[in-house]
Amino acid sequence: MNTLKLLSLSFVAAALATTAYAQGGSRQGGGNYNPATETTLTGTIDSVNTMPSQGRGGGGLHLVLTSSSGPIEVHVGPASFVSSKNVTFAKGEALTVVGSKVTMAGQDVVIAREIKKGDQVLTLRAAKGFPLWSGRGRSH
Repeated sequence: MNTLKLLSLSFVAAALATTAYAQGGSRQGGGNYNPATETTLTGTIDSVNTMPSQGRGGGGLHLVLTSSSGPIEVHVGPASFVSSKNVTFAKGEALTVVGSKVTMAGQDVVIAREIKKGDQVLTLRAAKGFPLWSGRGRSH
């Protein structure tokens, strides 16, 4: 995927994520998360991006992951939440992502529920997709 297309994909995702992260993901199963479309991807990080947010938390963390089926954007969650779990991501790292594959602004993206990096596991959402950073994920 060329750089221009990746940047375009990132800007579209940023516009969509700004609202979702500001609201804490409050619709069906937490924002756009759909447990019926849950998938598991294994691949390598191509880029790590922090998207601006109107809400608290310093913006949303997104990864572009290249798997055997090609590159796909992974919506991780608020950068501050990921940081509070002492997890970092860098280009070239291998990951396994469990998340909901959805279409946003005409692009396929994965909203991560769990990310495995080596022996580290970062859980971001409850089984039905409610985000753990909002507090709702712990009660559903």
